[in-house]
Amino acid sequence: MGNNSRQQTEIRPRNVAIVGPYGSGKTTLLESLLYVTKAITRKGTVEEGNTVGDSSPEAKSHLMSVEVSCAYTTYEGIDFTFLDCPGSVEFIQETYNALVGAGTAIVVCEPIVSKVLTLSPLLKFLDDWQIPHIIFINKMDRAQDEFSDVLNAIKSISSRPLVPQQYPIKRERDIIGYIDLITEKAYHYHPGQAADLVPFPEELKEAEKAARQEMLETLADFDDHLLEELLEDIEPSQEEIVKDLTQDLADDLIVPVLFGVAKEDYGVRPLLDCLVKEAPEPNITATRRGLKLVEEGPVIAQVLKTYYSSQGGRLSLVRIWQGKIVDGMTLMGVENNTPVRVGGVYRLMGNQQKSLHIAETGQIVALARLEGVATGDTLTDSQKPIQPLPKAPVIPPVYAQAVSPENKKDEVKISGAITKILEEDPSLRWEQNEDTHEVILWGQGAIHLQVTLERLKNKYNLTMVARNPKVPYKETIRKSTKVHGRYKHQTGGHGAFGDVHLEIKPLPRGEGFRFLETIVGGVVPKQYIPGVEAGVREYLQKGPLGYPVVDIEVTLFNGSYHPVDSSDQAFRQAARIAMASGMPKCEPILLEPILLLEIFTPSDFTSNVLQLVTGHRGQILGYEGMADWKNWDRINAYLPQAEMQDFIIQLRSLTLGVGFFHWRYDHLEVVPEKISSQVLAAA
Repeated sequence: MGNNSRQQTEIRPRNVAIVGPYGSGKTTLLESLLYVTKAITRKGTVEEGNTVGDSSPEAKSHLMSVEVSCAYTTYEGIDFTFLDCPGSVEFIQETYNALVGAGTAIVVCEPIVSKVLTLSPLLKFLDDWQIPHIIFINKMDRAQDEFSDVLNAIKSISSRPLVPQQYPIKRERDIIGYIDLITEKAYHYHPGQAADLVPFPEELKEAEKAARQEMLETLADFDDHLLEELLEDIEPSQEEIVKDLTQDLADDLIVPVLFGVAKEDYGVRPLLDCLVKEAPEPNITATRRGLKLVEEGPVIAQVLKTYYSSQGGRLSLVRIWQGKIVDGMTLMGVENNTPVRVGGVYRLMGNQQKSLHIAETGQIVALARLEGVATGDTLTDSQKPIQPLPKAPVIPPVYAQAVSPENKKDEVKISGAITKILEEDPSLRWEQNEDTHEVILWGQGAIHLQVTLERLKNKYNLTMVARNPKVPYKETIRKSTKVHGRYKHQTGGHGAFGDVHLEIKPLPRGEGFRFLETIVGGVVPKQYIPGVEAGVREYLQKGPLGYPVVDIEVTLFNGSYHPVDSSDQAFRQAARIAMASGMPKCEPILLEPILLLEIFTPSDFTSNVLQLVTGHRGQILGYEGMADWKNWDRINAYLPQAEMQDFIIQLRSLTLGVGFFHWRYDHLEVVPEKISSQVLAAA
């Protein structure tokens, strides 16, 4: 046990999230990192569905990451945990949740200027959370643009200065190697091997000198001593340069840039060396999260992801900020004060699990059976109250489908299965819509919901049918009327008698429903008046156009009763008869819900987005540049809910996939006559 403990304390963990847009090659990079460090003996491919990441049936089916995958390896005495994060904007919640526990992020992108903008939301999140990050420009063998042009494009969207550490060596348009700007040594790539040292290419000497000088000048902005050396033409030592890079990256002041071809392992070893030398240690990240780490202090951990296996087993991927977690120990969920017993400690390699007895500060591990603890929650064994750690905000859903089981017998399984699905993916939401009587599943897009339905089938044998949800239209009236309703029924014994006179009036928009009575002389006894109101309310659930009625006032002003045959139920029926007779005379009209949208878009696409809004019967309320986001605009607009279904799809199509919006219900508005006719005809 003593030896075990000593080995554990010698662990030097680093937690690295691999992030980037869809198609940039993150999972391929993970495969290469694991292969180069000998964690695996054979590389898989996304196309063959045999990679360590993307091991779920849904990921294999769609050839894309749909949830965070975890893998680990050791390199140069450092224990690396890699989190392979989805690139699709529809699964970005997974990425944000994982980044909260990462010490460093590798941002993977392609060498294509037109695609650089897709990094923008990711870089914004990294900057807001002050997460040190390194950019790895992948697929350099397919570069469509000059390296300098790609760098300039990234600079235009990064709030931190870029510090390229390499300069490309090309033969015509093909990348064949690189120059290390720190050591000024040149290397050529070889498939499946480390790059070998080659004579410095004289034709690149001038370009390399300029690139290196730019790197040093950027570092000198944060180091007065280096600045003095540059001003006095003193060559700084390599040790000083690496020290500056390490310090500035840890402080999230700069963004180092490297490149390569992950599929061929090109540039992967220099990337690993960069992580070894420059990536911050776990305590630095903890300090940035506001934690004051204490020797022998209590356990402080945070859930980054919740998994359910197809057998129903629950695993929580957890970052340990402080302390040690042992199998069988009891932890407390800080947010809900719930004690949970750890039912197993594991390291994850894709879908494979390795059992551990103990996990220590800085590690990311999976804990079994933490029932009632949600993604983002903080865990501790402290007897004193502790402050919950900050968690990634939940992204509001923007796309909906009405869902129902293919087999009616499966209705009893829906609630339990969807509850687990929502625990795995907090960016989903479901509701039972009272107006349309549909079960609505909300998410981030069509593929997001498609993957969710596939999970329900694969994990819980629950096949669901999906369709576009109905719009919760309402109706109201334009005119007033007075109406008489009488209910009289004789069955041999006691009869039933109720008699009412009602006045129906429209109310201003948003007033809802108001019931009044002005009965004089007891012509309708007080005990029957609630029955009249109940009858009116029952009728208003479905008006003459077939929708719930709102913004209406009904006044009971006269009536009559029978001392024996009258009852609450009889007056309820009389009120319904009166309403059914009077409402069609009040010029009923259809109302639609109007949403208030806050749309976020790169400024280059603002004019197109404005046209998109007006093309969906929207009303522009105004737009302005965003002070905290360079070259982005915020647009405020009203949009009919009937026009929202595919709005997010078209918005993303116009904005390279990065535009997004937040929304909330605002008010009801009269449906234009032409559209109203179409809606009523279809209904």
